[in-house]
Amino acid sequence: MRPIISKFLVVCALFTAAHAVTAQGKRKPGVLPTPTPIPTAVASPTPSDPLPEKKNGRPVDTAANQKAAERNAALAGYTPVYFYKFERDGFTYSKILIEHDEKGKGKISFQKEDRDEIIEDPISLSTVTTERLTNAFAALSFLTSNETYQTPVDHSNLGNVTVKEKKDGKEREATFNWTTNPNAKLIMDEYRHIANEYTWKFEIAGARENQRLLTPGLMDAIDGYLSRNEISDPPTLVPFLSELSQDEKLPLIARNHAARLIKQIEKKK
Repeated sequence: MRPIISKFLVVCALFTAAHAVTAQGKRKPGVLPTPTPIPTAVASPTPSDPLPEKKNGRPVDTAANQKAAERNAALAGYTPVYFYKFERDGFTYSKILIEHDEKGKGKISFQKEDRDEIIEDPISLSTVTTERLTNAFAALSFLTSNETYQTPVDHSNLGNVTVKEKKDGKEREATFNWTTNPNAKLIMDEYRHIANEYTWKFEIAGARENQRLLTPGLMDAIDGYLSRNEISDPPTLVPFLSELSQDEKLPLIARNHAARLIKQIEKKK
């Protein structure tokens, strides 16, 4: 029995050795087969749209540009005939200049006490205001008169006024600070009333943009001018007051005040 088992073990050993030799012939020991790479699709380059040019400037404000163009056109489209100048150091507006043609178109320039620059705005006087002024100049025969209009008593503490007319190749001006001549006084007062209106509009325009809490006080100011008859032609204020009364950015007290002033003006008219 033992010789049979021994032969069987010898046969198994020989078979195992032969299998090992065959395997070694097929691959080298310690070397793994290299994996076959999988081809990947490469997209062919395609033309792309050019990138938009980068701009560092601010966006153009079309409305502001249009408003500026209209303002410049208004400042340039007239030939002045009548001129007014007020000067008084220490006043809120130390210098005020007004010029306009016979139809009331012109400009107002003024200097505020806390500013160095001269502010300019176009003006368009109403027919009522324009007729008052032209009639007063005509009544004075201003271009041919030699009258000074100044009273013997000096009131330069109230500021000096210079009025001028330039027409038909003639030009004349007169300076005074108080007068008893009714037409000269009318001219002085009328231009002061015009200045009241336009400097007030300048003040409230700035307050609407930057300091809305100041608008109630400014409404009190225009109310005072109106009650003292120190606005040239009050009905011309109605459209602007109506705009203020509907401006929801303003305090309610200012809007209500504007609405009341409209009713007062229309009642007087």
